[in-house]
Amino acid sequence: MDTAPAAKPTDPKRRALGRGLESLLPRRTPPPEPAADAAAPPEGAPPTGAPLEIELALLDRNPFQTRTHYDAGKLTELAQSIAVHGVMQPVTVRSMPDGRYQLISGERRWLASAEAGKTHIPAIVREVSNVQALEMTIVENMQRADLNPMEQARAYHRLGSEFNLTINEMAVSTGAPRTTVSNYLRLMKLPESVQQQVESGELSFGHAKLLAALDPHQVAVVARRVTAGAFSVRQTEELIQDILHPETSAKQRKLIEPLDPNVRELRDELQRALGLRVHIEDRDGKGKVIIEYTKLDDFDIIMRSFHPEG
Repeated sequence: MDTAPAAKPTDPKRRALGRGLESLLPRRTPPPEPAADAAAPPEGAPPTGAPLEIELALLDRNPFQTRTHYDAGKLTELAQSIAVHGVMQPVTVRSMPDGRYQLISGERRWLASAEAGKTHIPAIVREVSNVQALEMTIVENMQRADLNPMEQARAYHRLGSEFNLTINEMAVSTGAPRTTVSNYLRLMKLPESVQQQVESGELSFGHAKLLAALDPHQVAVVARRVTAGAFSVRQTEELIQDILHPETSAKQRKLIEPLDPNVRELRDELQRALGLRVHIEDRDGKGKVIIEYTKLDDFDIIMRSFHPEG
């Protein structure tokens, strides 16, 4: 006698980065477009976890939004998709005392919905603090790889300056490695002109991390040389090390250069993580690691790498 196959158990949702953002933004089928005379959601609707249809006119921009640039062409493409298929994933909002709502995540969907002529948008209401709203915004953009390096740096800087979070606390709350958070924060010390080059894509994150090791009065000059010569990150690293350590001759560098490719790769990884010059002297699996620093800020970077408390 034939029997129906047993139903497969539902797989648990994969945990998202940081605070399980995926559980806050579940995927769903598009809701039907509300009728023109559809009633608005009640003022100050309590958080239920279920999507509500909220009027676009009742939504305010996220004051903690870390992204400042949007590709107009991609926004129009999203609007065209929403016009046909609706919003596939609800935005996340929090209710405000005046009966309005403030976006936490999903600003592109909100803007594209307005461009598509929609009057309502599916939204999940959450009760979160200011710091949680900023953390959730950072995590969402990290998962989408939407932020340029300077936008990311400013987001971490805001977490530290406005909410007094340590580097370790930022790493835990966003799911990013501590060294990554530290490197982003160092970009805030770059001159404004160089920050603009990073934001525009003229300089990569790798270039910017290396430039941050220089004294402020040197950075702009070296950045212009790097962009004019279309230097790779490796070429930039060699140039900066020659500036920081002019006494180290090419012959000396050759003597301490690790010949084993695995050792060389580990040395390069350390240099990228710290933004400082690293030497590894290896002899048959024994040796020493030398980390050079030229100012106290560099020494602080080294110490923070060994102290989890931030």
